[in-house]
Amino acid sequence: MLTDRHVLVIDEAGMLGTRQLERVMSEAEQRGAKVVLVGDPEQLQAIEAGAAFRSTAERHGAVEISGIRRQQTDWQRDATRELATGRTGEALARYEEGGHVYVAETREAARTALVDAWDQDRKADPKASRIILTHTNDEVKALNEEVRERMRASGALGQEIDINVERGQRSFASGDRIMFLKNERELGVKNGSLGTVQSLSSVRMAVMLDDGRAVAFDLKDYAHVDHGYAATVHKAQGMTVDKVQVLATPGMDRHGAYVALSRHRTEVDLHYGKDDFADRKALTRTLSRERAKDMASDYTRKSDKADEAQQGRELKQPGRDRQTRIRVSRTGALADLLGSKETSPQRERQLGLRVSADLFKPGPEQTPLEKAVQQYTRAAQDILTLHDQGLGSLDYQQAALDKAGRTLEAMGRGYVLDLGRALVNDRSLIPEALSGNLDRTIEGMHQQQAARLAEQARADQFVHEWQTRSRQMQRMLKDQDYLNADKVERHLGAMAHSLERDPQLESLLRNRRVELGLDPVRGRSLSQDLADCIDPSRSRGLGL
Repeated sequence: MLTDRHVLVIDEAGMLGTRQLERVMSEAEQRGAKVVLVGDPEQLQAIEAGAAFRSTAERHGAVEISGIRRQQTDWQRDATRELATGRTGEALARYEEGGHVYVAETREAARTALVDAWDQDRKADPKASRIILTHTNDEVKALNEEVRERMRASGALGQEIDINVERGQRSFASGDRIMFLKNERELGVKNGSLGTVQSLSSVRMAVMLDDGRAVAFDLKDYAHVDHGYAATVHKAQGMTVDKVQVLATPGMDRHGAYVALSRHRTEVDLHYGKDDFADRKALTRTLSRERAKDMASDYTRKSDKADEAQQGRELKQPGRDRQTRIRVSRTGALADLLGSKETSPQRERQLGLRVSADLFKPGPEQTPLEKAVQQYTRAAQDILTLHDQGLGSLDYQQAALDKAGRTLEAMGRGYVLDLGRALVNDRSLIPEALSGNLDRTIEGMHQQQAARLAEQARADQFVHEWQTRSRQMQRMLKDQDYLNADKVERHLGAMAHSLERDPQLESLLRNRRVELGLDPVRGRSLSQDLADCIDPSRSRGLGL
């Protein structure tokens, strides 16, 4: 039983449904225990309804780990960042350029090519850990059977024994890779654990787990095992191996692609057939599909008709001035770019908003991301149209923008800011998006996202270098190494004055004054404050 002395850590919390997490949180609250949720809302979504982990993080805040440790090469780390931020096409382009994307005429041919590559790599590097990933259990079974044929032909398997397990009859042999399918505390295995069969009979099996532990069990007590050469992407979340082979099928989406293409340390190969994806564009479109789950709290709960009637009464009251500000959920993208306007009390609600309803009809096969982008563009267009006339937005327009912003932001952090900038910078995107042609609009959003992340990385680098050099100078001053301290001081001075020529970077650093060793109260300018901070007279006395 939990007590007030317990801390309960839940890993992969993004896969918990709302009711599941509610039961845990209610029990923890009643017992006074602490709950720590760990996960990634961009990876595989919960099987049950709701997005409790994502909603909790948005409402209460979260600590984020941005460093990538699993992949060992920089370009693969960059690809993982792109997968995590919805830029699946860019990540696929990196792997294709690196020679890790393979296409065959059919899925069957792609499966055969994948198994051939797996077998050759197994012989060349037998000590490496590896897994094959795909979307469905049927495809996993077919892959396991083909792999075992190669293993049997090479003499890597012992005598086979037919065993009835949880998924039906399977043939196992010593040397077989197996996967455990159910948590079993007494054995010390969990759902997804991998191992190699050491010995077996019709009633008992001994396995060496990948973590080095040996376990043995009677099959009448535990029969939740299957061949472990291939697995579904859902089984692989949380897994880390040296090498991964992925067979892409039409059931995959952005979340599955993110997990499948980020389980490896050194290498991942992606195979697909033209009967599933006509070309690379079709592959990218499928693997970029948004399937993020919603929460009821994502939506405003009020009577639209009652709200509109109230606004109509307020607007008709003569002599009553109302300041209506353009607000955007989380980021204020349009507000930052456009400012706010006075609203005349005599304005009618329909002013400037007469657009054909046919223009807003969504395409028949829109993805959730496309729907969210079109919805936000539609709401932003109403406000931008009035802004061009020198007018401010109305409350009902703002409510529509806020709602669309919440939906869009749930699919990718910063998407509202990125799309807002793209629409303001290129107004021709608006009619295209509203007509259902969203390719350029989404591309513009991703370009703005890439620019934003690049600028953020520059700011992170500046802070890191400033902190490192500052500590270095302090040590030198303490050791009375004034010659080298002066060199570091000159370097810091150059960094400070460089901000005078880089207003974009200075703007990003204004809210990070404390990290830079400055008083949080704003001074004349960040550049001047940093220069004053390293003044020689101060550094000889108090230091930084």
